[in-house]
Amino acid sequence: MTTSFKTHPVSLKDLMRDCHEGKLQLPDFQRGWVWDQDRIIDLLASISEGFPVGALMTLDASGEVAFAVRPVEGAPAPQKKLEAYLLDGQQRMTSLYQSTSSRSPVLTQTAKNRPAKLHFYFSIRDALNPNIARRDAILPVPEDRVVRENFGRDIALDLSSEDKEFAALHFPIDRMFDAHIWTQKALTWAFQDMEARQEHMNLINEFSKQIVNNFAEYHLPVITLGKETSRAAVCLVFEKVNTGGKALDAFELVTAMYAGEKEEFRLRDDWRARRDRLVKHSVLSNVEPVEFLQAISLLHTKGLRDTAEGAGKEPPAISANRNSLLQLPLSAYRQYADQVERGYLTAAKFLHWLKIFRARDLPYQTQLVPLAAILAQLGDNWENDVTRKSLSQWYWCGVFGELYGSAVESRFALDIRDFGRWLTGGPLPQTIERADFREERLRTLRTRLSAAYKGVHALLMQTGAEDFRSGQPFDQMVFFDESVDIHHIFPEAWCKVQKIKPEVYNSAVNKTPLSARTNRMIGGVAPAAYLARIEKGNDQNPPIPADRLRSILKSHEIDVSLLAADSFQAFFDDRRARLLALIETAMGKPAVREDVAPPDPDDSYGEEEHEAELMEAAESEEVPA
Repeated sequence: MTTSFKTHPVSLKDLMRDCHEGKLQLPDFQRGWVWDQDRIIDLLASISEGFPVGALMTLDASGEVAFAVRPVEGAPAPQKKLEAYLLDGQQRMTSLYQSTSSRSPVLTQTAKNRPAKLHFYFSIRDALNPNIARRDAILPVPEDRVVRENFGRDIALDLSSEDKEFAALHFPIDRMFDAHIWTQKALTWAFQDMEARQEHMNLINEFSKQIVNNFAEYHLPVITLGKETSRAAVCLVFEKVNTGGKALDAFELVTAMYAGEKEEFRLRDDWRARRDRLVKHSVLSNVEPVEFLQAISLLHTKGLRDTAEGAGKEPPAISANRNSLLQLPLSAYRQYADQVERGYLTAAKFLHWLKIFRARDLPYQTQLVPLAAILAQLGDNWENDVTRKSLSQWYWCGVFGELYGSAVESRFALDIRDFGRWLTGGPLPQTIERADFREERLRTLRTRLSAAYKGVHALLMQTGAEDFRSGQPFDQMVFFDESVDIHHIFPEAWCKVQKIKPEVYNSAVNKTPLSARTNRMIGGVAPAAYLARIEKGNDQNPPIPADRLRSILKSHEIDVSLLAADSFQAFFDDRRARLLALIETAMGKPAVREDVAPPDPDDSYGEEEHEAELMEAAESEEVPA
C-alpha cells in the first residue's frame, strides 16, 4: 500500500504549544534526548537568523497504528488528546521546548560531556552587533542564573531577577514566546529612570524587532504521514530518518506497539522475567529478546501456513525477518511465548547432551533460534532416540557446514519447514542437504571465531573424550569444576622451538579439550616428556597405567605411538584423518576430500577469506515458498 503523506509549514510557536499540551508526543521507542549545550546554541542561533533547521516528520495518531507515547522531555503531563507522533525531530523539538518554553533549566551536558542544568540568554548588545557571530551572542547560564569566575568566588554576571536581566541587557530565551510581557516589564523598569535607561529601552525594542520576531514568525516544514500508514512502514521510515543514532531493534519497536494496545501489554517486563529463567543455564546466557521474538514468529507464521494449506488457500511464507516481527500480533506472542521458552530450556538440555555448556562455546548463537522453535514443536518427543539423533545430525550439519553466519532468517524458515516433514518420511532438510565440510578446512580452524572450531571440540567431548590426567569424561560437573577448555596437544612452546609455524600448530588438529590442571601439568615440554610425567604421577596426581593412558588418548582421536615419538607431522596427518571421520559420522555424509597437494602454510587459507566465501554463498541463497 502506498504511504500517503503531506508536507506543510507549521509555526514554531504552535509546535511548542502542541508539545506542551501533549497533542504532539514521542512514540516510546524513541531514545532519550542527548544534545549538548553547543548544539542547542547552534540551533537557537540558526532560528534567530531565520535559517532552515530541517523538516520534522509526524504520524497522524488517529489511525489504527498505536504506540505507547511519552511527552517531549521537560513537558508536563498531557492536557489534550494526542494528535500526532513525532517520528523525526525529537532532538530539535526537545532542545527548543526546554530552552524556549519551559522555565525549568535545560537538562543537558557541557562540551566535555558533563551533566549540566542551564538557562540560555541572548546578550542583546552582541545579538544586534553585525560583527559578532550570532552563536557568540548566546550565553549558557547556571541553574541559579548567576555566572561565577575565579573558581566560584566572584560573580561575573547576575541574572537572578528580571531587573538584573534588564540592567545587564540579557534576554532569557525561555521567555521567547511571551517576550511581550518581559518587554513590557522592561519598559516599566526603564520609566523609573528614563534618562539613564533610554539606551537600554532602545536596544530592547530593536532586539524585539530583529530577533524575537524571527522566532515568532519562524515556521518548520512538517511531513505528516497519513493515518493509513502501516506499522512496518512507520518503523522503516523511522529507521531511515534516524541514521545518525543507534539503530532500533525490532524488540524495542514491538515493545512500543504492544504497550499501545488497549491491554497495554508490557513486553519488556515479560521478557525480563523469561530471561531470568533462561540465564540460569550458562549456555542460554546470551539469548537476545529479538531472537526470542524470531522463534515465536517462526511458529506463528508456520501455523498460518499450515492453516492455509489445510484450507486449500495460498499459503503465506514462514518468516522470522524484521518485517514479520513488526507484524507479530500480541495474540501470537501470548499464544507461543511459553512454548518457545520451553523450547529454549529444552535446547539447553540438548546442547548439554552435545557437551556444549557455555554460551561462549556455542558454535552459532543464531542456530539457537530454529533449534528452540523446533524443540517447542516437538515437546517431549525430542527425547525419542531416533528424533534426538536426527536433531543431532541437523545441528552438526549446520555447524560444520557453517551455514548460520549470515542470511540466517531465510535458513530459519527452511529449518522449521523441513525438520518436521523429514521426521515423517519427507526429504532431507536443506540444512543437511547443503552442508559440506572440506578436508582442508581443518587446517584453517584456529580460533573461537569459527563455529566449526568449537564444534570439533564439543564433538570430541560428546564422543567420549576423557581428561589426560584424571581420566574423567567431560560431563557438566567436570567441565565447570575443572575449568575445561581447548588446549594444545603438542605444546606451543615446544612447537616454537621446533620452528613449526603458528598457522599449523594452532590448528584445531593440534588442540583438544583438557582441564586447567592437566594443561598446567603438560607445560611446554615435548609430548614424550609430559606423557611420562602423567604416567608416573606426582604428589597431587596418582600414576596412570600405560594401557589406561593409551585408552584415554584414543578417546581424543590420538595415535599414542605418534605422540610419544614427538612426530608432529605424522601425528598431524593421522589426527586430521581421524577428526574428519568423526565429523563425517556426526553429519551423516562424507566430507569433500583433498585431491591436491596440501597448501603451503605461508599461503594459508585463513578464517577471514573463508568467512567471506560463506557470506557470499549465503546471501545468494533463495528460499522456496
